[in-house]
Amino acid sequence: MIRENTTGKVLKLFITKENHAKTRESVQKITVDDKGVRNDKFYAKDPHRAILITCISSYELSAENDIDISYGSLGENILIDVSPYSLVTGDRLNIGNIVLEITQNCTLCNGLSTLNSKLPKLLKNDRGIFAKVISNSWEINVNDKVEILTH
Repeated sequence: MIRENTTGKVLKLFITKENHAKTRESVQKITVDDKGVRNDKFYAKDPHRAILITCISSYELSAENDIDISYGSLGENILIDVSPYSLVTGDRLNIGNIVLEITQNCTLCNGLSTLNSKLPKLLKNDRGIFAKVISNSWEINVNDKVEILTH
């Protein structure tokens, strides 16, 4: 079932590189499976934290509070233009041809404080959500359609 006003698109995609700096690389496509984002530092580490999805509204909220951070700074793999923050564990979304299931809200971490001391409190409920792949492995591309579903 598709809820009203719950379609959008993928704006940006990111992979965290395996190095000491945890470099975030913006890419045009990512390959995902039930272990997460392939070639990402966190691939196959925790199935409940396999893929982090963030909405552009998190960056807009930061900017409205005079906090200038670049896309990817929140640690997301997928940046979308429709808010997934009302979703709960078990809800689903379609991105391109892939079905993702929400596993948990993204917890706040000390890394946000290194960007700006106000960020953890500001983005308490708007940092992102974790999801796992429940369909076959596939690619997600920038500009792919996003549809928020319910279970």
